[in-house]
Amino acid sequence: MLSPADRALIAVSGGKDSLALWDMLLHLGYQADGLYIGLGIEGYSEPSGQYARDFAAARGLHLVEVDLPRDYGYDVRRGAAADHRTPCSACGLSKRHIFDRAALDGGYDVVATGHNLDDEAAVLLGNVLRWDLAYMARQRPVLPGGNGFPRKVKPLVRLSERETAAYCVLRQIDYQVEECPMAAGNRHLGYKDALSSIEERSPGTKAAFYQGFLERAAELGAHLVAEEREGLHPCPGCGAPTTARLCAFCRLVDRAGGRPPRAIPVEAQ
Repeated sequence: MLSPADRALIAVSGGKDSLALWDMLLHLGYQADGLYIGLGIEGYSEPSGQYARDFAAARGLHLVEVDLPRDYGYDVRRGAAADHRTPCSACGLSKRHIFDRAALDGGYDVVATGHNLDDEAAVLLGNVLRWDLAYMARQRPVLPGGNGFPRKVKPLVRLSERETAAYCVLRQIDYQVEECPMAAGNRHLGYKDALSSIEERSPGTKAAFYQGFLERAAELGAHLVAEEREGLHPCPGCGAPTTARLCAFCRLVDRAGGRPPRAIPVEAQ
């Protein structure tokens, strides 16, 4: 996932997983900066951002902040409504684009996210229920860079939510406990609950499910991802790779009445 010389950009949310990941990588000697994205969610974004700021300030770390309403002229709720998406879909699209762009603009070698075993098993269940091979292929814990994408890694995929929470307690890391209010009704949470119910009756199910996928099925849709990358070209609006005339992020920004995407002022420290 990482080499000692890599400069990593950590996708920081203010929650336990991303802050635990940042702390772990620093403890292991890696060069790691953080990027927090303010989503404009009333009563939630500002507190979560403050947890990220406090964590960075207490340790003398470099935290870059991007704010959707301030920097792009829309928030998640408005973006979702304008682009006919669920809030979680608009949120995920926005974050993926900005993390990719920041990593490339800042000269980072890799983007690291705090996805844990519970997250990955739940997403995998949803993808399997729909047999979405392309999404399954992109669920591997290491996605190589190239074609306008940075390398992406998920170092915590073997750890459960309880384990990352326990880590934060032991390391005295204060984090945002409340779930995002816009996630209510998300199918992902339903899949999580279903797997947790199975896990109670058959401990180890989540790990076996996800590990079995990596060992036996992760390559099933690799050809679809390869075909997608062959058709990529730079988006005329922001330069991000896309197969469409305009990338999905630029379309969302335009429909939400936001400002055109811009370079993110970030440099690896």
